[in-house]
Amino acid sequence: MNGRFLNIINSNRPVLVDFFADWCEPCKQMSPILKEVKSELKENIRIIKVNVDRNPVIATKYNIRSIPTVVVFKNGEMQWKGVGLQPAPALKEVLRQHISS
Repeated sequence: MNGRFLNIINSNRPVLVDFFADWCEPCKQMSPILKEVKSELKENIRIIKVNVDRNPVIATKYNIRSIPTVVVFKNGEMQWKGVGLQPAPALKEVLRQHISS
């Protein structure tokens, strides 16, 4: 497994991982949503994108069966998983719960 990925998700601040593929239309719609989330929550969170076609080992390890899927990690543990296009308000709410805890 990718050591850099593990280092990133082992953070004590929430890390939102967007699992996507270049050919996935709904995945493309996640980008502006993620920008909005990041612009509001700023340095309290980190957002990374993982291409499932280029990182099949990571996708398999976290049981990513459909895309887009967004996963919130904190201290290396999966805290929350949302399958499909997620609205910004819902993502912000989930992340806020993990910022304060």
